[in-house]
Amino acid sequence: MKKQYIQIFVFICILLISIGSLHNPYTNNYVQGLKESADAIPVSKGNQLLNEIEKRAFEYSIPAEDAKIDPVWKATPGLNGLEVDIQASYEKMKKNGTFDENKLVYKQISPKVHLEDLPASAIYRGNPNKPIVSFLINVAWGNEYIPDMLETLKKHNVKATFFLEGRWVKENPDLAKMIVDAGHEVGNHSYTHPDMKKLSSDLVREQLIKTNQVIEAATGKKPTLFAPPSGSYRDEVVTIADELGMKTIMWSVDTIDWQRPQPHVLVQRVMGKIHPGAMVLMHPTSPTAQSLERLILSIKQKDLAIDNVSTLLNEERIILKKK
Repeated sequence: MKKQYIQIFVFICILLISIGSLHNPYTNNYVQGLKESADAIPVSKGNQLLNEIEKRAFEYSIPAEDAKIDPVWKATPGLNGLEVDIQASYEKMKKNGTFDENKLVYKQISPKVHLEDLPASAIYRGNPNKPIVSFLINVAWGNEYIPDMLETLKKHNVKATFFLEGRWVKENPDLAKMIVDAGHEVGNHSYTHPDMKKLSSDLVREQLIKTNQVIEAATGKKPTLFAPPSGSYRDEVVTIADELGMKTIMWSVDTIDWQRPQPHVLVQRVMGKIHPGAMVLMHPTSPTAQSLERLILSIKQKDLAIDNVSTLLNEERIILKKK
């Protein structure tokens, strides 16, 4: 009520001044300023829509999730929380004057614990509450299938992460650059595809550094992700990769495409295990190239986006609109 009295008082002042000073330009400017001030006074109690947004904001708030070491999935990235921006939401809804949850505007609230705060640990999946899937394409052979796979990814506006063997990059710098030029992320897949678990510390470090150097020379990109060949590693390998600025990436869904399954078998295999936060392991093979489009469409039908590993691991929460 107090705010309403203030507005009435301001209106009476404006009226009196206007009557007494119709031809005074200075007074007119003053009057206009009073009008703008009056308009700027929020009237929450008198605005049903704003009131409803304020009351319902808590229903749509989601707490942030801290990164953690899961006993099964190892390092698991955190996820931003959501808080309704009341004034911004009101601005989007006021034209129609009705509450619409699809027009809510959110502020992202950062978690307190981030991946970087955790001890070095392998990562097998993204946050399970993030509706994104990543394709991990390990490349040490299969040159003939890469152009077709790149074309399919481009057609469906999908970005993947290609983990490149250093020796392969040295022999195929043009293909490595083609991958980067297409907008895809590149990671480190060792230099000669050894069993990293069995290598000495010095040889592990040599494999990783040499691969980073050749990838950066060919593409201009320095990898921040490392995928151990055949998924073989020991804790020290993960620690060394971390010291070199790289997260160790595993997978939660395997195409097993190196066994050359029929394309429909590959799709069924993946779709039977796909989940939010999934990291799908694949290689440039004939069945993968043939099934890639079907796989992309099937995943998107489950309301899951497909993006590179770094996007999957970041803390941004994806806001899905209600159907």
